[in-house]
Amino acid sequence: MIQRSIKAWRRFRGDEDGSAMLIEFAILSPLLFGCLLMSVEMSFYAIRHMLLDRGLDMTVRYVRLNTNTPMTHQTIKDKICESAIYLEDCSEVLRLEMIQVDPRNFASFDQSPDCVDTSEDPKPVRGWTLGVEHQLMLLRACARFKPFFPTTGLGYALEKDGAGRVSMVSSAAFVQEPN
Repeated sequence: MIQRSIKAWRRFRGDEDGSAMLIEFAILSPLLFGCLLMSVEMSFYAIRHMLLDRGLDMTVRYVRLNTNTPMTHQTIKDKICESAIYLEDCSEVLRLEMIQVDPRNFASFDQSPDCVDTSEDPKPVRGWTLGVEHQLMLLRACARFKPFFPTTGLGYALEKDGAGRVSMVSSAAFVQEPN
């Protein structure tokens, strides 16, 4: 029994068939594994972004239909976090901006979104005005999250803040409904 296994081992060790396949596997397997990690990271990024968009759209609908209800930055943020269920620590990592826009003289937000950086001291909310009936409003939400694989592929390529979090931005436009 032992003699047979020794002969089989020597035959296996001496056979060079398939050695080219082993080299290709050694070269290509890290690339394929990297693509797998990037696709997982991109999938979760897309899920988070879709849920942020959904939460923002549902909140915008609520704000649009309840024009005379007093709303603050915190109440709107809580509504978004209530609708976007998958965002971790939503109330700490979400920052909103809302401005009134004249449709005949359009001016948009600043190019850089106002996001929360948990590694720095808190900053006051910038660009927050509640509209009245028949006004065009722009609402932008910026949420930060930690990538699953921050040192490989897409998680490495995304721009991070001081706490290692990546930002995603969603915006919506709406007109305040009359009551």
